[in-house]
Amino acid sequence: MAEIESLQNPKIQAARKLWKRRERDESGLFLIEGFRELSRASLPIKTLFVCPPLFLGTNEEALIKKIGAETYVVSEKVFRSLSYRDRPDGLLAVAKQQHFGLEILKAKNPLYIVAEAIEKPGNLGTILRSADGCGADGVIVCDRCTDIFNPNVVRASVGTLFTQPVVEATSDEALEWLQKQGIAIVAATPQADLVYTDADLSGPIAIAVGTEQYGLSEKWMKQLQVKIPMKGVADSLNVAMATTLLLYEAVRQRSS
Repeated sequence: MAEIESLQNPKIQAARKLWKRRERDESGLFLIEGFRELSRASLPIKTLFVCPPLFLGTNEEALIKKIGAETYVVSEKVFRSLSYRDRPDGLLAVAKQQHFGLEILKAKNPLYIVAEAIEKPGNLGTILRSADGCGADGVIVCDRCTDIFNPNVVRASVGTLFTQPVVEATSDEALEWLQKQGIAIVAATPQADLVYTDADLSGPIAIAVGTEQYGLSEKWMKQLQVKIPMKGVADSLNVAMATTLLLYEAVRQRSS
């Protein structure tokens, strides 16, 4: 393994630029940091940077060998300049982006999430993590405001960005496709009259959630609307929390 100690090394500078969306979009590359995230990544890894003094366990060498990418040992100072974590664990990779369309989604009794114009990377990452946890069949990211390859999406998803179908589409494309597939659409909104536990979520459905500030766009609001009851002063939950509740209610109904 080659060793890098300089912050001015061209490979370090190129990797650091991937913090910015423009650089990610132009290069088609992005960063994956962390043992769990890299152990779940199934896409091509171009370069791996490692800092053994920061390793937290004993399985890092096996993972490095499994990844099999061009690997550089870097000093702690250099690694921290690349890391986007308060407590880095010494593993960070540059990987190639993979983009998928609606055609990859296939399930007998599908449970999909439609995430429209989600603004905060942490929310999108948490939605992905919840989708993985409840065994959803895919996440459709519509009219994205947040880049799905933002380092904080990868981090908040704990690598589940790579464990399930995540597709990108416009809202018009997603609506047309879902309707052609005969999949019911459930729109989550505080303005609904129907409580989510009273809705039938046992069949083929797509749960649509939108930005916290503005909610779903009008085209999604024409679908069946459900709400989560709020007993306090707040009129709604964080979008990732709301999505998690709706998903697990669907799981409960399907297992009854």
